Amino acid sequence: MARNGISLEDLVKAGCFSEGSAELKVAYRSADGQTWDGRGELPDWLQRAVNAGQSIQHFRVA
Repeated sequence: MARNGISLEDLVKAGCFSEGSAELKVAYRSADGQTWDGRGELPDWLQRAVNAGQSIQHFRVA
């Protein structure tokens, strides 16, 4: 954030932390901590794993 000149105050003013914002729940997680909520297209990390033959359910968060 510092490299791009963005402060926490800038994000708050932009409404990034408004009370009405929907909190995304993690549905899939990789071993190195990458996550996906299950909405939209598969993220690159998960698509690569599926292309390599891994089941998407392997990454499902219980």
